[in-house]
Amino acid sequence: MNVASILAAKGSDVVTVAPDQSLAAIVSMLADKKIGAIVVVESGGPVCGIISERDVVRQIATSGAGALDQPVSVCMTRKVISCTAASSVDEVMGLMTRGKFRHIPVIEGGRLAGIVSIGDVVKRKIEHAEREAEELKQYIAG
Repeated sequence: MNVASILAAKGSDVVTVAPDQSLAAIVSMLADKKIGAIVVVESGGPVCGIISERDVVRQIATSGAGALDQPVSVCMTRKVISCTAASSVDEVMGLMTRGKFRHIPVIEGGRLAGIVSIGDVVKRKIEHAEREAEELKQYIAG
């Protein structure tokens, strides 16, 4: 079970923004697309950050409503932890748990290849456990 299997099921579309986008624009994107994080990239370049709902809320708590006029670069997470398509689901789950974050970009060959959420990981783990349980039932019955 690896990240490639998650991306095969959910797709590899990723919402990205430039670091100079306003937090107001980010808030609209998060709400419109019903997502919890957006990857920040310099024009066609590598990932330079990630911004989550949590980051936006913290910035508003610190700076007030005026924070919405600030650029994403002010509060995005700059040290982005990523994985590859070959990373195991257990490895990614461990990274997310230790780092206390819910979204991890997938990088292949230095390029953004997808994004995985904790919901994606948990769903895959449950599917795997259910499949194993069914196979055991069939083995015992047969």
